[in-house]
Amino acid sequence: MPKRLLTEFGMGTSLRRQDYTQAACRGVENALWHNSINLAELFGKEKADMHITVDVGVQQPERVDVAKVAAVFPYGTVSVTVTKGGLDVPRPDGDGLPTVMANVAISVALEGI
Repeated sequence: MPKRLLTEFGMGTSLRRQDYTQAACRGVENALWHNSINLAELFGKEKADMHITVDVGVQQPERVDVAKVAAVFPYGTVSVTVTKGGLDVPRPDGDGLPTVMANVAISVALEGI
């Protein structure tokens, strides 16, 4: 079983388009900006050996394209789970569509550590 070595958190938004996938992808990018994931090299492994688990929370989970979220990562085995969470923040102006906020947790694990 892979051993989890890193967990990072991020938050992403879609300000006007109510795009839950965009908010989730921005949350992943935000989490990645917090950390340069050099774990594989540190343990003598290849980047492709990383097991990356992504948990996304948004108000409308069915509107997230998990393949697009996984595609943010250039390497590793990625699994994405989307659950109800995050926030839809009402906007008083214009069309009344909310600003979408996604909360993201990324965990990275390696085998044989």
